[in-house]
Amino acid sequence: MKSKSVGEVVELFISVKGDSTRIAKGEIKLNKDGVVGDKFYAKDRERSVLLTTIESYKMALANNIEISYGSLGENILIDYNPYSLPIGTKIQIGEVLLEVSQNCTICNHLSVIDKSLPKLLKNDRGVFIKVIKAGEIKKGDKVYLKDK
Repeated sequence: MKSKSVGEVVELFISVKGDSTRIAKGEIKLNKDGVVGDKFYAKDRERSVLLTTIESYKMALANNIEISYGSLGENILIDYNPYSLPIGTKIQIGEVLLEVSQNCTICNHLSVIDKSLPKLLKNDRGVFIKVIKAGEIKKGDKVYLKDK
């Protein structure tokens, strides 16, 4: 039985050493160590990939904080809100199978954007996911929640 899509990939990003901005990509390659080419690749499997929703950006904008996609440090931006998903939830995007490993903690770099941003997004910045099955994710790929 084919599961129903809950959303889709809006944007994809990688970060490179020595640069604080995120680089938008049409597709990214993932394996068990994270996003290939990202500065956090092979650093910490539980925290190597950050998944964020456009809802976080809408929340910032509703509080007069205008930021561009990628500013929250995400690798994958989707139009589905994953923040209430329990740890261990499996997510299929394209050919890649991911698992929610932990909620994202607030980083100090967000206060550089706006002092109120860390408190505003305390529980709504993103979730860390680890790669269960490697592959590529493309902008526009559908997002599916998998049964445990």
